[in-house]
Amino acid sequence: MESEVIEILLMFIKAFLVGGAICTLAQVIINFTDLTAGKILVYFMLAGVVLTAIGVYQPLVEFAGAGATVPISGFGYLIANGAIKGAEKGFFYAVTGSLAAASAGITAAVVFSFIMALIFNAHTKKN
Repeated sequence: MESEVIEILLMFIKAFLVGGAICTLAQVIINFTDLTAGKILVYFMLAGVVLTAIGVYQPLVEFAGAGATVPISGFGYLIANGAIKGAEKGFFYAVTGSLAAASAGITAAVVFSFIMALIFNAHTKKN
């Protein structure tokens, strides 16, 4: 029982450290560059794709779990991983594999965004 608690605590610590490092890197980029948030999101997602393609992101996911899959770079990992697994079946599945792998997340984002748009009154930010 005690060893299970320690194992779960260690899993939380690893997820926090890796996820925190990814978010800290993004915050440093926001603070010291003129990049917009949208560009940073795209760069992090593409970094997840590239790191998955060269085999670096999978060991990070195995080590940190949600700490590596929850940030936007994890979405790039998910898309690339789906495409890689789909490519084993053929070209068509390489294209649709990434969509199938990410479909639940994309659907949730669209549905919850729609619900929030109905609840809250959106307006532009004033500087």
